[in-house]
Amino acid sequence: MYPGRLFYENTGKKNYVAMGNAVFFKEVSLLVTHYNRSKSLERLLMAFRSLHISFEEIVVSDDGSKPEHLEVLQSYVTKYGIRLVTTPTNKGLGNNLNKGQDAIKTPYTLYVQEDFDPYPLFAEKMELALKLLKKEDTLDMIRFYAYFKYPYLKPVEGGFSEMKFSILYPGYKKFYQYSDHPHLRRTSFFEKFGRYTEGTKGDVTEFNMMMSFLRHRGKGLFYEDFKGLFNQLNTSDEPSTMKRDYWRESRNPLVSIARLGYRHFKLNREYLFGKF
Repeated sequence: MYPGRLFYENTGKKNYVAMGNAVFFKEVSLLVTHYNRSKSLERLLMAFRSLHISFEEIVVSDDGSKPEHLEVLQSYVTKYGIRLVTTPTNKGLGNNLNKGQDAIKTPYTLYVQEDFDPYPLFAEKMELALKLLKKEDTLDMIRFYAYFKYPYLKPVEGGFSEMKFSILYPGYKKFYQYSDHPHLRRTSFFEKFGRYTEGTKGDVTEFNMMMSFLRHRGKGLFYEDFKGLFNQLNTSDEPSTMKRDYWRESRNPLVSIARLGYRHFKLNREYLFGKF
């Protein structure tokens, strides 16, 4: 894939090993959360395989999928070499993330939900991201995808920029440093930021971790071409399982204005006075 590029060096240790077109990421496990979307999961696994990208381990954390999907997942254990972590009943995103992360044994975790596919450029940028994470001990995570560009960025290298936060910066998008979208992080993530909230809706779980990341002074990088490394696909036969309220999704102008004001109020209030 990248002729002549054998490996990056960092304090005498290889971040990855490339043999021909194949790239093997040492010390990195791929963590995928899954619920009733076995075809989407296979598409993701096949995409990594087609790009000749492999990891020390692939952990699939399933959130109580239907039997027909679990049966397919069991076949992936042999077909794709995944390690399957299951639960007898659906317990929500927080539990699925927690038990999946608990299963990771390598120092670094690449987290990807099952409805994303990597583009060819991902391998190169993943190599650089791992290099940067190993080089800078204070870095906690590196984001590869987003719905919008983080507003306050300081360029670092190769399209990655450091996300900067201050309560004094204008706008509400400054709060969205953490995201459940594809990212690379240290497996020790919980030690600094705590575990994901369980027993709540998925968007609440993500919100709470976002606030914990800010309150504990997390440091992360953001890939500025934020839709250039992954594609999010929700097919008609396996649509998104995340259900959001009308309040969050409506494009009605009056609702949008009210939502904007509410977000400003809520995000500032929770950051200043919430307990995370």
